[in-house]
Amino acid sequence: MLAFFGRSILLGIVTAIALLVIFPDLRTQMFDSPKDLVAPVEYSQTQLSFNYAVRRASPAVVNIYNRRYNADDRLQLSTQGLGSGVIMSDKGYIVTNYHVVAEADQVIVALQDGRILTAQLIGKDQRTDLAVLKIQAENLPVIPLSTDYTPAVGDVVLAIGNPYNLGQTTTYGIISATGRSGMSFYGRQDFLQTDAAINEGNSGGALVNTRGELVGINTASFQQATDIETYGISFAIPYELTQKIMNKLIADGRVIRGYIGIEARDINPVMARLYDADQVRGIIVMGMDPNGPAAKAGFKVQDILIEIDGKPVTDRRNVLDIVTELRPGTEATMKVLRNGKPTTLKVQIGDEPSGY
Repeated sequence: MLAFFGRSILLGIVTAIALLVIFPDLRTQMFDSPKDLVAPVEYSQTQLSFNYAVRRASPAVVNIYNRRYNADDRLQLSTQGLGSGVIMSDKGYIVTNYHVVAEADQVIVALQDGRILTAQLIGKDQRTDLAVLKIQAENLPVIPLSTDYTPAVGDVVLAIGNPYNLGQTTTYGIISATGRSGMSFYGRQDFLQTDAAINEGNSGGALVNTRGELVGINTASFQQATDIETYGISFAIPYELTQKIMNKLIADGRVIRGYIGIEARDINPVMARLYDADQVRGIIVMGMDPNGPAAKAGFKVQDILIEIDGKPVTDRRNVLDIVTELRPGTEATMKVLRNGKPTTLKVQIGDEPSGY
């Protein structure tokens, strides 16, 4: 009888050990007290939140109302559109989209602290879809900026604005792509693509990172550009370009861009061999403004432009970036390959014609 009980006990112990090995969670349940099974307060408070970024950035994002005179009564103004804007400096400069204020007779800015002010239009640039306003006020909240931050695909971003005049709203997503071109209504600049929701009224608002620092200015969603019903494809103007255009508008009231007046194609190795050139980087001149600076300097069709003021030419966008930064009236040294031989031309930079 004693041997029988001994074998039963031994079998029970072996079975228990086997169960604990196979199901390790049973060990936690056996040895943890009920109090230990309750999630501590500290753990429940470590949930993912972007509250810090929103609190830093949102006070500097304003609501913008576009007002126009009534056709029947030139003394009466009515609100025709809405958008958002970003306070960029404590001097009262606000960046928004060109299309938000392009047709406005009066622009009203509503701050998040309740102040409502009339804004002065400093300048606007259709190509980049940017405009600069100025308000007269003290103790203005300014959007946090960081020149060290470089947007990268996968970065979490927040879009802050006033969609459909609901009041300030924040949506979040990631940067889906950088350097998107050809998506603009007005120009050729590169965009940041994001899946953060950008709706009507968000235009001109801030796209910020998880530190609340400005990444770009929200400008358009894909469906606005194409009339195709899509989701999760929106665009923003990068902060670096925004800052550059803002400074130009403040300085001159418009963006002054250099102009040489050529039409060109990017060159590739196959085309280089066809044109009897070892140079595989550059652009091939396909046409010119007959009264433009390039024609006056002696450019010819099928010239291969390879260098501007010592800077190598890689493609048409690279040329556009270099030339538009040159001040009209200055002289630029350009190196071309003509029939396979290098030639240097002096070009007097012109002022880009409006609508170009």
